[in-house]
Amino acid sequence: MFKPKYTITNTLATNMRKVGEIVGELNSKVLSSTVLMNMERDARALSAHSSTQIEGNPLPLTDVKKIIKSRPEHIRDTEREVLNYNKAMLMLDEQIRAGKVSKLSNEFICKIQSIVIDGLISESYKGKYRTEPVFVNDPVKRETVYLPPDAKDVETLMTELVEFINENKGKIDPLIIAGLFHKQAVVIHPFIDGNGRTTRLVTKTLLAELGINTFPLFSFENYYNNNVTRYFQNVGVFGNYYDIVESIDFTQWLEYFTDGIIDELNRVKSQFPQYQERLEPHHKQILEYIKEHGSITMREYEEITDRAKATRIQDFKKLVDLGLIVPVGAGKATYYILKSE
Repeated sequence: MFKPKYTITNTLATNMRKVGEIVGELNSKVLSSTVLMNMERDARALSAHSSTQIEGNPLPLTDVKKIIKSRPEHIRDTEREVLNYNKAMLMLDEQIRAGKVSKLSNEFICKIQSIVIDGLISESYKGKYRTEPVFVNDPVKRETVYLPPDAKDVETLMTELVEFINENKGKIDPLIIAGLFHKQAVVIHPFIDGNGRTTRLVTKTLLAELGINTFPLFSFENYYNNNVTRYFQNVGVFGNYYDIVESIDFTQWLEYFTDGIIDELNRVKSQFPQYQERLEPHHKQILEYIKEHGSITMREYEEITDRAKATRIQDFKKLVDLGLIVPVGAGKATYYILKSE
């Protein structure tokens, strides 16, 4: 049975509170469907770039954006890695929106891995836990630094991890749940290939439990890619799994993990002014009128502005698209009110 050791330190408790505050602030933002679409597209590109670059993919972000947009037919492995990761994110986002990811399962984890490594390695390693030994090397020293558990124990260890996650949803803070999964999956190293990318995608799914309405804008992989060495030092372990398993403490990792979530949430928050459509004085005039009188009609707006009819119509349309006001009624009887929170 998976029984992780960790302590809710002052740092960790403070980070958890900060995350809750920023999530609440982000969820209060109002963006139009066009703005959201653009931000989601850029966030997926950043995630695909960051997560694959962590594993050594050399493609710059500008190329990643072009590849995702054009989806070329004849591609190199580096490009396929990016497209696979983006495909997995689109699948996860769709399932999360539809409420289809209520419980974690081995099948779900293996499905993600099958998308991540599609066309990159032998089909015999696709969508299934490893049946062969693996080892983790230090990329700089070029020597083995960690021996993961034997293949015969992988499925049992992953099943115990999945059961722990499902049994503790609602009991343990989603941040802690996601962080524990992330490190333990890296410790188990359940696949021949695609371990890091699969783990980060499943972690992203678990973080949706935080109630982040702006989930598709979230790219925590970016934080790890900014200092890959620090990421590996925190998420990894060293030695032989069977010698160190009883001494693994998740506290330091959880502090680092939540630091990263805060950093990424703040990045998303900083992006809002860049993307958010600016309200002109005439838009604010409509909103102020509604706040004072409770509603506004096209005729009432005509009386307080000198804007032409076509532009008045567009003014209302923009505020509706931004989700700031909603129309009530139909035809000439239509009036507009502020959208309820």
